[in-house]
Amino acid sequence: MAQRIEDYALIGDTHTAALIGRDGSIDWLCMPRFDSAACFSALLGDPSHGRWLIGPADGSRATSRRYLGRSLVLETEFRTSTGTVRITDCMPPRDNSVDLARIVECVDGEVQMKMELVIRFDYGSVVPWVRRIDGVLLAIAGPDALSLWAPVRTHGVDLTTRSEFTVKAGDRLPFLLVWHPSHESAPYVEPLQAVEGACEWWENWASHCTYDGEYRDLVVRSLITLKALTYAPTGGIVAAPTTSLPEKIGGVRNWDYRYCWLRDATFTLYALLVGGYTEEAAQWRNWLLRAVAGDPGDLQIMYGAAGERRLREFELPWLPGYEKSAPVRVGNAASGQRQLDVYGEVMDAMHLALSSGVKPDAAAWELQKVLIGCLEGIWQEPDEGIWEVRGPRRHFTHSKVMAWVAFDRAIHIAEEFTHDGPVDRWRGVRQQIHEQVCAQGFNHQRNAFTQYYGSNEVDASLLLLPLVGFLPPDDPRILGTVAAIEHDLMREGFLLRYPMHQSTRDVDGLPPGEGAFLPCTLWLADNYALQGRKDEARRIFERVAALTNDLGLISEEYDPRNKRLLGNYPQAFSHVSLVNSARNLTSKRGAPAEDRRARSGGKQDTSDVSQV
Repeated sequence: MAQRIEDYALIGDTHTAALIGRDGSIDWLCMPRFDSAACFSALLGDPSHGRWLIGPADGSRATSRRYLGRSLVLETEFRTSTGTVRITDCMPPRDNSVDLARIVECVDGEVQMKMELVIRFDYGSVVPWVRRIDGVLLAIAGPDALSLWAPVRTHGVDLTTRSEFTVKAGDRLPFLLVWHPSHESAPYVEPLQAVEGACEWWENWASHCTYDGEYRDLVVRSLITLKALTYAPTGGIVAAPTTSLPEKIGGVRNWDYRYCWLRDATFTLYALLVGGYTEEAAQWRNWLLRAVAGDPGDLQIMYGAAGERRLREFELPWLPGYEKSAPVRVGNAASGQRQLDVYGEVMDAMHLALSSGVKPDAAAWELQKVLIGCLEGIWQEPDEGIWEVRGPRRHFTHSKVMAWVAFDRAIHIAEEFTHDGPVDRWRGVRQQIHEQVCAQGFNHQRNAFTQYYGSNEVDASLLLLPLVGFLPPDDPRILGTVAAIEHDLMREGFLLRYPMHQSTRDVDGLPPGEGAFLPCTLWLADNYALQGRKDEARRIFERVAALTNDLGLISEEYDPRNKRLLGNYPQAFSHVSLVNSARNLTSKRGAPAEDRRARSGGKQDTSDVSQV
């Protein structure tokens, strides 16, 4: 059975990433891209679905691990009854082939070791043809090939490549596994040099971080994780490197997150700028423009790492799922949903980029005007909303607010950067949306904005209303909404996204039950910070930060009852929220109005918000 989610470490090469357990087993790896089919899928099944284990034959009495400096090079140390062995794992940033280097080093004593390599292409379903050529183990199936250079004798047993060997103090054994197209030969990379080069590459990247506020170590590690989730050729950032890690153990809320969400655009852009990574921010902005180019009516909520649109969802019945949480899904049907909020996210990201010094682009502005023109005709229609519900479309309050954001940012771009556009008409639409939301999205009986028009339930996405500048953070309606969210959605110090019980099942069309949503919990901290409640904000922030594992990694959700992480991992949105909330708490400015970006996402408060 797979380990607890928080027991996994991440290594990657800015094209794809692997998850390594505390036992030295690589249980998840897709090659050559994040969204390629996995060759190691034990995370969603068992070892027979693919893994690469190197560890002490008789187990370990104690295990410790760390990243080497400010890098993504992992060092795991196993202390046994006979000695201590250290394994260093890395995937050096690269251009073509995927290189996975593992160095086994005996620190003291003498340790019996074992290696088990189970290669199963296409998510654990395809057993490759394995042969040895000039001392190199070659596994081929269709277009994929893996080549293994091992310094120890290996043998095949039950469709598994095995080895038993002994290391003594001072021994250092390099292993190298390379993915390459099956019609090409594998390029060899010297493993020790690969580790050294990867350490140098990551240290150089981290050295450019300009963030000097509180929680710097946590911020730097989160930024490194975001870089690891970046698809280098395009600048797109995937939400997570995994699919189908459950939001509830044994549940069906298991989704594929190996894609790029438009909704994350502004949040991610701001986090990169907080760290001083303007080049990465520009690359993300450019990916965004390329992805959304075309007919504005075809705008999707997510795209592939290179901007692919067709993300067909299907299930893998041969995989039992993480701790029997089925089904395992590949692709994401939500890519075909209508979500009005993405128009606001795109326009907000473009405004933030320009305000931060990213060079204006005339063609980009023409595209944005076309998007706004499309939104002008559809903003009054229902949609599936921020949480990608699989129930009926509704008039979700957050969606309408983000439509307001789209027109608001279009007006600001036109005015601040002297771009042409029907600004007076946009002002009229902006005012119309604002009046409608305040009239139909606010429940006077509850003294709170609600999840959708006519609802009595609140939703954690409503915490974004002051963060995007829709209303001031100290507006009585915002204060009432925050209080209602605390009352209805707080569970042991963490927030749910929205109420989950049988009577609300018709909203998302799924059985109730999931963990607390960590980005939403941090949005509450951001609201407190904007309201001047810094001590309360800090307590919430540190409560979430404490959930990061020993390597500083965190997932999307948390089960406060069983005290374990849930959902796809590591999750970009959670790390982005940690960076942005840390910055908010570090801000030395006082009143919220004095800092227009003092909250997650960097969305701009506006000076002419209508006080409806």
